[in-house]
Amino acid sequence: MPELVSGEEFLQLFRDIEHTAYRLEVRTSYGIPEEDEPYRHFLQGDDPGLDWFEPWLELMRKETGKGKRVERVRVIDQPPSDYLRFELWGTPYNLAAGEDIRYLARPQAHALGLPEYDYWLFDSRTVARLQFGEHDRFLGVVLSDDPADVLRHVQWQGAAWHHAITFENYQKENAPPR
Repeated sequence: MPELVSGEEFLQLFRDIEHTAYRLEVRTSYGIPEEDEPYRHFLQGDDPGLDWFEPWLELMRKETGKGKRVERVRVIDQPPSDYLRFELWGTPYNLAAGEDIRYLARPQAHALGLPEYDYWLFDSRTVARLQFGEHDRFLGVVLSDDPADVLRHVQWQGAAWHHAITFENYQKENAPPR
């Protein structure tokens, strides 16, 4: 199995990009240890706070402040899973830190032939395919700079981004009826 990149080495990928980091998110839950307690609070209807989130937000503020773009397309179900509702709660903080996050309905993602795994694409040169273990625990990423592999992921990025809608439009389209 190829070497997994995680922790500080993974975060360094964001510092090293010249222009863009793009992520396709297709999972309905993510087992990230730093999120366990805040997620539990969220599910109980309590405020999860932001201390656990601040290191990521600070990294995003710093890197997008240099003119880099960090984009995501989140594939979402209707209704969203509990974890995706947790992500929706956090999205305004991601946006305020400079990320651009869009939403794509799962049936549309299937129709576009998007992969059924998460990946980051760095500067359209390196693919980082996210790996998960038992209980959806994030293990790290496997990197590829194979041109054919990168091209396939760039094409998926273009299709997903073209059809995805902004967070604001997602909220408008999914607001409870009055």
